[in-house]
Amino acid sequence: MKKVLGFLVFSLLAIVMTTGVGAAANYNIAVVAKDSTSQWVARQGEGIQKFADQTGHNAFQKGPAETDLSAQIQIIRDVMAQGIDALCVVPVDITGIEPVLKEARDEGIVVIVHEGSTVKNKDWAIDAFDNTAFGAFIMDELAAEMGEEGVYTTMVASVTNGSHNQWVDGGIARQKSAYPKMTLLEAAPKNESGDDQERAYEKAKELLKMYPEIKGFQGSSSKDAPGIAKAIEELGLQGKVFVTGVATPIGAKQYIESGSIKAACLWDPGQVGYAMCDLAVKVLDGVKIVEGIDLNEEGYRSIHISDSDPTCLEGNAFMKVTKENVNNYSF
Repeated sequence: MKKVLGFLVFSLLAIVMTTGVGAAANYNIAVVAKDSTSQWVARQGEGIQKFADQTGHNAFQKGPAETDLSAQIQIIRDVMAQGIDALCVVPVDITGIEPVLKEARDEGIVVIVHEGSTVKNKDWAIDAFDNTAFGAFIMDELAAEMGEEGVYTTMVASVTNGSHNQWVDGGIARQKSAYPKMTLLEAAPKNESGDDQERAYEKAKELLKMYPEIKGFQGSSSKDAPGIAKAIEELGLQGKVFVTGVATPIGAKQYIESGSIKAACLWDPGQVGYAMCDLAVKVLDGVKIVEGIDLNEEGYRSIHISDSDPTCLEGNAFMKVTKENVNNYSF
């Protein structure tokens, strides 16, 4: 009997070793970014690679050559064809991305969205913070630079970009409640940059020539503030026109050092790249996502479930880069 039992145990162990039954699963996790060339996306990729190295899961990032919805959709379909278990997406367009995300979910792929909390076809959305509060944070910085008075306008990658418009709306709401001497430019309240620094620069020049009363800009794309700062310098308006918004430390460094950008408001995309993948694995493993859950990365150690949407998660990852600390960052 002992020999029989021993044989059965040995056989069971052999099955487990050869089939993986009972062993921790190794998942294929694709992260599809808005593009493949920006410093922001490169930093996000570092966080994803860190996750892959530390956990053994096959986590990787892809993105289109430029910020383009149709190209992003094609990449999503390409990675779906590779047999992925989870898809993490930073949408170019929150409305246009819906059909392909539905396709992914219909195939049983877990869908995690970043910078797109209003997307419907998702398992979870995760952001670095409450988007409305972040917009207010940016506005507070801009108001301080403008002396809390004067005309301002805003810039987004596109009017269909989810988080950019939430930040702008949060900023406008903050201005209306806290800074009554500031006025939003009614003729052009939201301006599109296409997530392109040169376009942000050209648009800012156009606006400043057409509306010389503009005293401030709130930028949303990581390309907006540097592009606007370039226009401010070229037109000789440094110290008269101000810009605050999202930017990478490296991308904004020359303008921060020259004083054209006083502060860049952001989060570390490497950290959220890691957190997205960690969340995907938890969902795949059947872990219950609850208030305070730890996604094993700074800024995401105690996650808050949004008060307005129980499928949206928020970290606590605000950052501000100034002349004093810009050289502390490598992205």
